[in-house]
Amino acid sequence: MSAHVSDAGLFATSRRSIEAGQASCIAQRDDFQNRLTEAGVSLRELGRQYGELTAELESLRRRRSNIPSQMLVLRDTLCGALRIAQDSLPFIGELIQMRDDERVWEGATERLLHNFGLALLVPEMHYADVAAWVDSTSLGNRLVYYRVRAGVVADQRALAPNALARKLSIKPESPFYAWIDAEMGRRFDHACCDTLDQFRREKRAVTRNGQIKAAGERHEKDDRHRLDDRSRYVLGWSNQAKIAALAKQERDLTTRVQAIRTTIQFLKNEVNGQNQVLGHWQQLAMFDDFNAVDWMPLVSEIDTLEREQQALAASSDMLRTLQLQFAELSAAQEKTEEQWSAVKTSHAKTGEKLEQATLGLADCATLQQATPEDARAWYFPRLESLREQALGQHTLTVESCDNREKDFRDFLQTHIDTEDKKIARLRDAIIGAMQNYTRAWPLDSREVDVSIDAAGEFKKMLAALESDDLPRFAVRFKELLNENTIREIAGFQSQLKRERETIRERIVTINGSLHQIDYNPNRYIALEAETNIDADLRDFQQDLRSCTEGALTGSADEEYSEAKFLQVKRIIERFRGREGSAEMDRRWTRKVTDVRNWFVFSASERWREDDREHEHYTDAGGKSGGQKEKLAYTVLAASLAYQFGLEWGVTRSRSFRFVVIDEAFGRGSDDSARYGLELFKRMNLQLLIVTPLQKIHIVEPYVAGLGFVHSEEGRLSKLRYLSIDEYHAERAARVA
Repeated sequence: MSAHVSDAGLFATSRRSIEAGQASCIAQRDDFQNRLTEAGVSLRELGRQYGELTAELESLRRRRSNIPSQMLVLRDTLCGALRIAQDSLPFIGELIQMRDDERVWEGATERLLHNFGLALLVPEMHYADVAAWVDSTSLGNRLVYYRVRAGVVADQRALAPNALARKLSIKPESPFYAWIDAEMGRRFDHACCDTLDQFRREKRAVTRNGQIKAAGERHEKDDRHRLDDRSRYVLGWSNQAKIAALAKQERDLTTRVQAIRTTIQFLKNEVNGQNQVLGHWQQLAMFDDFNAVDWMPLVSEIDTLEREQQALAASSDMLRTLQLQFAELSAAQEKTEEQWSAVKTSHAKTGEKLEQATLGLADCATLQQATPEDARAWYFPRLESLREQALGQHTLTVESCDNREKDFRDFLQTHIDTEDKKIARLRDAIIGAMQNYTRAWPLDSREVDVSIDAAGEFKKMLAALESDDLPRFAVRFKELLNENTIREIAGFQSQLKRERETIRERIVTINGSLHQIDYNPNRYIALEAETNIDADLRDFQQDLRSCTEGALTGSADEEYSEAKFLQVKRIIERFRGREGSAEMDRRWTRKVTDVRNWFVFSASERWREDDREHEHYTDAGGKSGGQKEKLAYTVLAASLAYQFGLEWGVTRSRSFRFVVIDEAFGRGSDDSARYGLELFKRMNLQLLIVTPLQKIHIVEPYVAGLGFVHSEEGRLSKLRYLSIDEYHAERAARVA
């Protein structure tokens, strides 16, 4: 639009441009406003998701479970209402987790077992109360729970090697182990298929991509959530992986929220900018008549009037004189008014100061009268003596009293704070000394508080210690230390040494039995026990020796006795369990006091001819299943010979020889089973063998009779006994 509108036609054109500009501006503003509203809705939704995510993360960091927080809150409410410990009602997901070597199947497993993992296990003893509470309560959520009856045994069905249930671990110490094992074997025996050909052949199967095939030809693949979305994982008794996944989601959400906030700020600026432009358009639209903006006639009229005024002024000297006088009087009047205003202001301020000073004087007089005479006599001289130190050379005036009072108060408060800090440091030092004393002598100070108020009690204990004259008892303390504590430690050390020698003697005895057994043609097995060089064991044995070395005949000085006492004390404190390390000390005690841990056991296969070593076995690693079984049977036979005191090769020995073997041959090879039976036969052992029917052909040559056990529906068991001859006769008759 032109800067100058010179006629009515151009004005009408400008009016149309203004209307078009307003419409365009309103359209752009509304578009930005709509986008701003949509961004606000998105921001609120992301804020809600962020709040839920952070709450879930905080909950996960306070626990080890992967179960969602809303389900944990539901269980907390249930347990609180029924006064049941939360550990008594676990979620199934808290008791099972993926085996480390099967992590590639984790996503598919989580998808298949998701609902199963969110179910509660309710023992029989709590079932009635839980069922009643759930029925009478509006849960606000979906809850599945299983009634676990007593006496459930693990599922004995044979699972395929690639069954999904085999890829999961059950928490070993859980009382629900048998129930979970049975239920997983029944419900999750899906074959884990690496190829679709295998998937199509199996009756129940699952792929790594999460496709599930159930009985009855039903197939399912639920991809509403990513297979690797750990935020939905519920299995396992460690949630570190889920925390990491949710933390990444939290960072991603934060980035998205920041981006939307930046967009919202941009849109707000655009809306405000369009509103400003619209305001300018609306101001221009106020002029709807050309005459309202036609300024040329007005300029012409003003110019005419100014020329007439100049003509009148030039034609009259009297007018110029009056104008000069008027200007001088106006300047004098203005100056006088300014002086009068300044004086009036000064007078008002002075009156206000006087009023404030009068009120302050009255307040001070009231405060002084209210102060007791003895307080004035005590405090005023002391405050006066501190005045120069606090205020320096300042001269007091009415105006400066308030500021000087504040300075004096700050000075006193700083002085008080300094003294308080000194008192606090002294108090902390005293309390620290009290704490050191109570830690060193807990029995003597068990009824005394560690506080300044208990200073009197500590003074009494100090007086008692000084009056008891403890140094006189130092010699007696040394005698008791040697006679009781150190001698007990020496006896304990001797007992451990006897057990160590007993183990070595037993190894010699067992090796005597092993020497009689041909492990391989012309070779036998010998057990070896080497000293364990573990640091804990070595340090413990050294500490025991240090406690007793020179204790009975050593120096009698105080430092020597104190050193021995501290050595014994350290060992006993670890046996008891130190505060904060009780569990670690219990494991250490079991380790160092079990003399079997003092040895590293191995087996040596040797030639009979010259005792040269053929092979050395530190464990069964790297051996075939048959070799492992053969080595185990050989050591077992020698151990039985030692345990029963068998006389090798004596057929009429009076030693006890009865052995029960429960499914020992169920999984082994036939050759290794025959090797074991031959060993037991040579030892003249009386055997009771429990074995499946498919292994009868192995044990037949070594038994005199057979007992068949049959159970109908797992309720009623029947036993039928046959001699080996009767069994052979019946089998021959059936074949015929």
